[in-house]
Amino acid sequence: MKTSQQIVSFLPSATEIACALGLTDQLVGITHECDYPVEIEGKPVVVRSALPIETMSQREIDVAVADRMRAGQSLYQVDEKLLQELEPDLILTQDLCQVCAPSGTEVSQALNLLPKKPRILWLTPNSLEQIFANVRELGEATGRAKEADELIANGRSRLEKIAAVTSRLSRRPRVFCMEWLDPVYCSGHWVPEMVTLAGGEDALSREGKDSVRVAWDDVVKLAPEVLIVTPCGFNLEKSIEQARQLVRYPGWSDLPAVREGRAYAVDANSFFARPGPRVVDGTELLAHLIHPALFEWKGSTTAYQRLDF
Repeated sequence: MKTSQQIVSFLPSATEIACALGLTDQLVGITHECDYPVEIEGKPVVVRSALPIETMSQREIDVAVADRMRAGQSLYQVDEKLLQELEPDLILTQDLCQVCAPSGTEVSQALNLLPKKPRILWLTPNSLEQIFANVRELGEATGRAKEADELIANGRSRLEKIAAVTSRLSRRPRVFCMEWLDPVYCSGHWVPEMVTLAGGEDALSREGKDSVRVAWDDVVKLAPEVLIVTPCGFNLEKSIEQARQLVRYPGWSDLPAVREGRAYAVDANSFFARPGPRVVDGTELLAHLIHPALFEWKGSTTAYQRLDF
């Protein structure tokens, strides 16, 4: 049975899942980063960044984030007055990454001010299967279990089609997904799994774990044949802008991926960073970039761009 609830989302991926389940009208509050689907435009913004990220370099963001976390300061500001006015029945949040959205401490502080305690759904996935589990949890919490099952079945079917092809490969290209550029971070959580399904091998990644800093020398030693610039929190335009600094990195032009024209910037926000339904699209995109002769990309024309500098 479908239920009608006032829902507030503290993270973009939860907003995307809610909308995919047909809950757009029940979403009464979102974050400043929620930009998909277009139907959420104009909804009240409950969460904003505490840092002026739009005007900061990646190095400045990295330093500022580390400083605030050491000082025990939040990276996000919750509009507590607005939250009280919205009187949510359900809040969607996470406790996976303090950099990605409000986590445990900020949520607890905000809840203390609410006269009516809403249900909290913690969406904290580390893998593709756990992303699907989050979809099911939200579906069950909102009377949308049938829609959740259909969404999951569709996603799994598309991933299985990719795996059916890549499982027969005699060789997998060396891939490096760069989750941050200055300093350099490898990929983590569900992204390495996406690379494997798509027929690549990223030896520097950390499947199911946090992404971490890696030495640029290690990237040079890996000699990736396909390099994907996928900075967390960035769309394609910003990814390309950040990628321009890579030409100054020692050995950049000698990487096989660069020599062969197989270095790409992608829309990380849409297809990689957010643990929602579009990670399936992201896996299809990776399959195309890693094995263009085997997989066609039929998605957005702003999903990726070859780096030719």
